[in-house]
Amino acid sequence: MNKIPFSEFVAEKGQTEAGRLLGASQGAICKALKQEREIYVTVNDDGSFSAEELRPFPAQKRDPDLNTETGEAAA
Repeated sequence: MNKIPFSEFVAEKGQTEAGRLLGASQGAICKALKQEREIYVTVNDDGSFSAEELRPFPAQKRDPDLNTETGEAAA
């Protein structure tokens, strides 16, 4: 198995083909590139491709001034 950065994979294959190979739309590929998401594509032993994204945990930053129950700013 060989992992390559998403942007290199798309540059080599093109957005439409990359989407087809990964089971995603061309629009999803374009959006991921624009957002500079940290995605790596794996070339599997059988020649197929899969992708995984590295994200920090938790993925969304929490606002300490936001009441999580009501969604309103704390007083």
